[in-house]
Amino acid sequence: MQPVRVKILDHEYLVVSDEDEAQVYKVAEYVNQKLREIKENADGLSDKKTAILAALNIASEYFQIVKERDDLLINIRERTKSLIRNIDSMID
Repeated sequence: MQPVRVKILDHEYLVVSDEDEAQVYKVAEYVNQKLREIKENADGLSDKKTAILAALNIASEYFQIVKERDDLLINIRERTKSLIRNIDSMID
């Protein structure tokens, strides 16, 4: 596992990850994009506050996606049960 050098808000970091290099770059670019968006929309924030807001934004997106996935799984289970009942009723 070789460290990958990424640049986030003009700072370089060495990242060691189980992910492949392309994925590390993709994640770093996503984080960098979020940080830049916050910097552009909130003048004068320290890097620390910018990082916290970006982390909250990313966490919010994550939890929204988890909720959507969970809702989808519930829907799939309900539809599967319904299909099984329909099949069973046709067989009986």
